[in-house]
Amino acid sequence: MKKLTSMLLASALFVTVISGCSTGSKDAAGDSGSEPKVGVAIYKFDDTFMSGVRNAIEANAKGVAQVEIVDSQNSQPTQNDKVDLFITKNTKALIINPVDRTAAGVIIDKAQPKDIPVVFLNREPLPEDMKKWDKVYYVGAKAEESGTMSGQLIADYWKAHPEADKNKDGVLQYVMLKGEPGHQDAELRTKFSVQAIEDAGIKVEKLAEDTAMWDLVKGQEKMAAFLASKGDKIEAVLANNDDMALGAIEALKANGYFKDNKYMPVVGVDATAPALLALEQGTLLGTVLNDAKNQGKASVTLASVLAKGEKPTKENVGFDITDNQYIWISYKKITKDNMADAK
Repeated sequence: MKKLTSMLLASALFVTVISGCSTGSKDAAGDSGSEPKVGVAIYKFDDTFMSGVRNAIEANAKGVAQVEIVDSQNSQPTQNDKVDLFITKNTKALIINPVDRTAAGVIIDKAQPKDIPVVFLNREPLPEDMKKWDKVYYVGAKAEESGTMSGQLIADYWKAHPEADKNKDGVLQYVMLKGEPGHQDAELRTKFSVQAIEDAGIKVEKLAEDTAMWDLVKGQEKMAAFLASKGDKIEAVLANNDDMALGAIEALKANGYFKDNKYMPVVGVDATAPALLALEQGTLLGTVLNDAKNQGKASVTLASVLAKGEKPTKENVGFDITDNQYIWISYKKITKDNMADAK
């Protein structure tokens, strides 16, 4: 009987020890789990630039926040459903790359009653939506700056290469590939790129303009249509992003460009890896660095600070905050000569 009692006591002690270890593991998990939950909704995963931003969010979240990143599949109703799900999961902050910038107010109205701060990313909400709540922030870049820089790339080439004026009329005849209609980046890049060329003292004539929805395949299709209707009259191609520019280059290649001294200046925006390869190959004239790494870093750092209930400052976020709501990430012109800056 004594032997049985001793065995039972030993077993109880063993269970207690194991239970103690198990509790310790939970505490350790709790420590690692003390990082706030941040829900991230990207407008669509297969966007080249946003893939870079997404990777930067994941990399910079380590030790800062537990991030769950979801694909909104280019559907605003789908994104709204994802936000609802984040809210039910007790998420402490949201990072939203909106499908439709005009829908930001709906997302704010979902998050505010639950006191869940919202960081909008890359697609700037309307000013009236930004003013709805003091826990709404935006991280992105000023689209007019990228437009100006892309226009300057074309202007610099035009001035350095008299042969670019094919018909010798002193007027730059161009075609424009636009992003999503109504998107502030598309509208401002279009406007300010042309304005920059004119500001350089160059007369311009728009031969054609169409939307290619930020998409490479659509960019190729639209450029093929431009070539079919305008042919050799085209002297430059302006694209609102690199994917559309790369699509245009494929269409130009199919029409005999980039060999036998037949060249067309094409510019884009984003400085994506495929665009840098095109720069190396000499098919892309230039692009503008849209800093995916710092947009991702700023957004997740800002969201983690907000999730902890802290007031964001330059000291705890690492970036200047303008008007108490905006973090602006600067653009940079990229050509073959300074590709290392983008890499």
